[in-house]
Amino acid sequence: MTSEPLLLTRRDPARNMARFYVLIVEPDLFDGAALTRNWGRIGTKGRFRIDLFGSRQEAEHRLVALVRSKVRRGYRQGAEAG
Repeated sequence: MTSEPLLLTRRDPARNMARFYVLIVEPDLFDGAALTRNWGRIGTKGRFRIDLFGSRQEAEHRLVALVRSKVRRGYRQGAEAG
C-alpha cells in the first residue's frame, strides 16, 4: 500500500447526507505506524483521530477493516470532500 490518503464519500440527497472519511497510514517516530482518520460532513473540517501501531502491516490491516466497514455502510471511493 502507498502512503496516499484514501478518500471515501457517502451522499444521499433524500436524507440530506453528504459525508467523507479519509484514511492514511504513515510512519511514526518510533519505528511503528500511525493510522490517521478524518471524517465528517462534506464542507466541514470534521473530526480527527490517530491510532498508533507497532508495525505498518498492523496499521494497514486496520485500514482495510475500516474500509470494508464503510463500504458496507454505503461509502464509495469518491470525489473531493472539501
